[in-house]
Amino acid sequence: PQTTKNNNPTSTAPQAKGQLTTMAKDAPPPKKARSGKKRAVGDITRGKSHAELLEHRKSLKNDLRSLPHDQRSRVLSHLHGGERRGELSKSRLKNLKQDDANRDTSHLTPYQVKNLDKRRSKPNAALQRQMHRRETKRLQNAMAAADAEDILHSHGAGLVEAENDMEKTIQLTQRQLKNEHLDEAVARNVYDIDLEDYGPYKMRYDRSGKFALLAGGRGHVSVIDQHSLALKTEFFVQDTVRDACFLHSASMMAVSQEKNVYIYDEDGAEIHRLDGHRRVTGMEFLPYHWLLATIGSTGVLQYQDTSTGNLVSQHRTKLGPCGAIRQNPFNSVLHLGHTNGTVTLWSPSSSEYLVKMLCHKGSPITDVAIDRSGRYMATGGGDSRVKIFDLRMYKEIHSYNTYGGAPTGLDISQTGILGVGHGCHTTFWRPEALRVKMKEPYMKHQLSGKGPLESLRFRPFEDVCGIGHAKGISSVVIPGSGEPNLDSMEHFTNPYMDVKQRREAEVRSLLEKLSPDMIALDPDTVGGIEESNLVQRQQRLRDVAEEADVKRVAEKEALKNKKEKKRMRGRSKIAKKLRRKQKNIVDENMIKLKELRDEEKAEKESRKRDEAAGDDGDEEGGGKGQEAPAALKRFF
Repeated sequence: PQTTKNNNPTSTAPQAKGQLTTMAKDAPPPKKARSGKKRAVGDITRGKSHAELLEHRKSLKNDLRSLPHDQRSRVLSHLHGGERRGELSKSRLKNLKQDDANRDTSHLTPYQVKNLDKRRSKPNAALQRQMHRRETKRLQNAMAAADAEDILHSHGAGLVEAENDMEKTIQLTQRQLKNEHLDEAVARNVYDIDLEDYGPYKMRYDRSGKFALLAGGRGHVSVIDQHSLALKTEFFVQDTVRDACFLHSASMMAVSQEKNVYIYDEDGAEIHRLDGHRRVTGMEFLPYHWLLATIGSTGVLQYQDTSTGNLVSQHRTKLGPCGAIRQNPFNSVLHLGHTNGTVTLWSPSSSEYLVKMLCHKGSPITDVAIDRSGRYMATGGGDSRVKIFDLRMYKEIHSYNTYGGAPTGLDISQTGILGVGHGCHTTFWRPEALRVKMKEPYMKHQLSGKGPLESLRFRPFEDVCGIGHAKGISSVVIPGSGEPNLDSMEHFTNPYMDVKQRREAEVRSLLEKLSPDMIALDPDTVGGIEESNLVQRQQRLRDVAEEADVKRVAEKEALKNKKEKKRMRGRSKIAKKLRRKQKNIVDENMIKLKELRDEEKAEKESRKRDEAAGDDGDEEGGGKGQEAPAALKRFF
């Protein structure tokens, strides 16, 4: 049969019967039809093309804009760490663009300027595609995390609401809550422990809220398991106890005694003594930096690294004794309340205070509390007032008055409920009370005959508040005060972890420990975008120096032209004024006069040395000067 070669393999025309169509052995395989759209190298393996990626990112941004405000804020918190951080990033990028537009090329050669212009005219397309891909992935992951949060975090913080206008939540007592509204598991958290022999007591919780630390002023220290209400540890130090706090976990605690600070383990055995911390009245532990901060009657703020045992820094506040200390959960900056009514903000890397605020004029600061977001601060003063400050502007928003005594215990729960302990009363305000002034409190509790209160702390992840007073401790239930959803990524916040998990958490926490130098007022500056290049920063520093020089010259001119004040009798005469002005003028006569005075001074000193040598010779020869008294030696 005749063999034919089909030159058009894609042809679908029928072949004649009896003919055989074959392909040559050395012929190339058929090629696929090319699409008119060219794709970059690696786009096929990575998924979508660059144009499809940009279209997908545009659709995601449109979906983000269409979300309600609360859902959009949650997505931005996953994307940027909050709306504020996103705004800071935008402002820094804006500054970078301005610096690029007004760049300084005076220090560059013409060849370098030419290369720089060439790079600006031809941007790196591969780098742009990579950045667009990463931004799209981050936005997609943030929206997926917000959706997963809606599914996993199914519990919400519920506040007590009144059914009608005649009912008020402030009228609800703990006895009514325990007997009528709470189930048995929650009602167990309403109790009183009378410890009159070793009071007054201070009460604190660990990060998980499972254990409570009780510190009696007369030497009694104990740890109570809040789940079973069983006594875990109890010991007596036979000394005055001023304050106590847990360290990284409930296995270690720091107790401030009469002279020094001591570290104890979970069995009550003394591990270490901090000799440098003298007469400490307030302590705070920074969990992300493993730092124990102490302040006392000496007014010296000290940071001790509990992982290495080294003293990180020591600062003299120069404001006298201090007993009110609290850390900002947002940036780990310490807030100190002083007896002159001021609050100062400190970090380990600064020898001076970062901010100083006059909060209570003429009254000492009794206690300080900061909310979880780090935006609002509540201060209590000796003037029986609680003031709310906005830390973004360092400005007072409003204030509340207290009755029965000055506020001695302040705390803000995880959901924003403000607790105030004053006299033998405790008052609790809704979360909205930090932003706007409320007319009446949310709830209240009275401890008759047990005041004044020493401490007030909310229990983490539970609707419970612990109160320490002169007759022992009390625990009350405040609905809606605890965070209902537990963050499993945080170390030592799991109340049900076993020994193995605790050891694993300690190792991970030590590996992720932050440097003390990273503590600043704005934590977003760490790891952010530099506002400008080195040349621009130097130019700004030069501008600041020039402004300072101009100001200094203006002050000198003003001082020169300042009218001389009228002096006492005889000193305002013209001759006296001219003589005073001539003192600062250096001319030939002034130089000659100075030389003459120096010569006279030298002659007097040489004459005195000669006279002293002559007196020594008379004494050796046994003259009259040796026998005469010291007051008559000048006559010989």
